[in-house]
Amino acid sequence: MKEKSVKFNFIMNMVLTMSNFIFPLITFPYVSRILLPIGTGKVAFATSIVTYFSMFAQLGIPTYGIRVCAQVRDDKKKLSRTVQELLGISIWTTAAAYLLFFIGFWTVPRMRADKTLFLIVSTMIFFNSIGMEWLYKGLEEYSYITIRSIIVKIISVGAMFLLVKSKEDYVIYGGISIFASSASNVLNFINAHKYVSLRPTGKYNFRQHMKPIMIFFAMSCATTVYTNLDTVMLGFIKTDEDVGYYNAAVKIKGILVSIITSLGTVLLPRASYYIEHNLKREFEEITKKAINFVCVAALPMMVYFILYAREGIYFLSGDTYGGSVLPMQILMPTLFFIGLTNIMGIQVMVPLGKEKWVLYSVTLGAIVDMLINAVLIPGMASSGAAIGTLIAEAAVLVYQYWKLKDLTCGILEKVHWKILIFAVLIAGAVAIWVKVLNLGVFFTLVLSAVIYFGIYGAILLVAGEPLIKEIWGQILKKIQMK
Repeated sequence: MKEKSVKFNFIMNMVLTMSNFIFPLITFPYVSRILLPIGTGKVAFATSIVTYFSMFAQLGIPTYGIRVCAQVRDDKKKLSRTVQELLGISIWTTAAAYLLFFIGFWTVPRMRADKTLFLIVSTMIFFNSIGMEWLYKGLEEYSYITIRSIIVKIISVGAMFLLVKSKEDYVIYGGISIFASSASNVLNFINAHKYVSLRPTGKYNFRQHMKPIMIFFAMSCATTVYTNLDTVMLGFIKTDEDVGYYNAAVKIKGILVSIITSLGTVLLPRASYYIEHNLKREFEEITKKAINFVCVAALPMMVYFILYAREGIYFLSGDTYGGSVLPMQILMPTLFFIGLTNIMGIQVMVPLGKEKWVLYSVTLGAIVDMLINAVLIPGMASSGAAIGTLIAEAAVLVYQYWKLKDLTCGILEKVHWKILIFAVLIAGAVAIWVKVLNLGVFFTLVLSAVIYFGIYGAILLVAGEPLIKEIWGQILKKIQMK
């Protein structure tokens, strides 16, 4: 199979990431104002609950599938058999997941209270299981992933504006949200024949996949616990309104995290390929670039959105979401934590076959999150949930750094920390004065962002930061070519 350019994949994934950034900026301000915190909270709660069942249906296949498909991508026969084996496992686990879901549906009053919403959202269990996103990522088909996703998003945006008209339309909003993901999964299944044969090949060996899948499943369980537990516990302990406040903060965090982790996403299959072919120098080089990218990108975003959390929340969700400001500020350091753990866990530990280390780290995070949530949510609601997430992500980072200190310590020491911190402080000190101009939420955000990130980038360029120099050099090269 023809090897894809890492640079091309990164560009495609950045386009996808930008779409993940832009489309919520279009839809969520509208939806938040129509449905209010209660409506968005109901959908967020239902989605968080169903996510657990979907996680069980998929086991650890979404991550394991990327690695194993990348390893056999040059042999279509082996690749086809591998895909069929993983799909076969998914069929059985999906059936079991639906059985558990309906048991919960009929025994938990909180789920039956919004039965139509829960039934609609539950279709994600099936669609996620057949979607085979792992196949396309393993083959590094990021151009297909990007184009497909943007088309589906455009249709979903249109449906959102046409069909969501009042606060009672939260069920429709839930359905459109499911369509936004399920349509891609259906297309994935239909197009799979271009890359693999779905005709039974025989000589299946399901057992070979079970041990690594279960390790990845355990990782997924632990990760899902501490990424969704906040919303679930808020929904059971507090109110839909509290869930809505927290969801608005998480929404912004999720958009920013997708930008920070974009490079690591495209590097996982490449890293797995390098390890499989014993290309250690190449493996270490892409790891170095990925960590440096996270440090350069995450630090300024974290500080900016702490300073401009209120404006960010009011722009995205409206002035009825004042309860989201403090949770968002508390969550912002997780941009840096998640960026590094995404590299160390997914890009380094997984290709090295150290999935157990990832499992232990996310299990630690899940336990920490559960304990802190139990203590803080009853009294602090969404802010307590945010503190739980912050400390949990920090615990994951500390554990992974400790296990990989021989590799990552040297890389992190080479990051130009003094320059980054100096640039952030200067940029923040200048941009904060935009607040006193009273320009309105939108223009305040635009002007402050231009000043803040402009000063930050200029300082790094003058100081000779390698990544910024490389980006600037490529821009100049493109201009000269024209």
